[in-house]
Amino acid sequence: MRKDLSGAGGPLAKTRQAFTLGIMFSIEHDFDATVITLVDEGPAPLGEDVIVNAFEECVTVEQYDPRTDSVLRITLSPTQLRDLGAALNLPEGVYAHRPRTG
Repeated sequence: MRKDLSGAGGPLAKTRQAFTLGIMFSIEHDFDATVITLVDEGPAPLGEDVIVNAFEECVTVEQYDPRTDSVLRITLSPTQLRDLGAALNLPEGVYAHRPRTG
């Protein structure tokens, strides 16, 4: 029995919406990481591809720098990644995460 994934809330509908908006990316599941590649498309100047490697213990964000002919890498802990995700949806300010008690 096949499942219809093309419904309004299904994964294919979201993928179609992303491509309609001109967003280009790929997702690959490797043995020890999930690799997401973000491709910059549109009018020049274009940025180099951004590669996100999600491991169990950290997430790395990589981008080739043509000025130095090297790959720049930032490594985030799971906590930093959680905080970054939260910060993208908050207004300007300074915040502290306090664990729930009780």
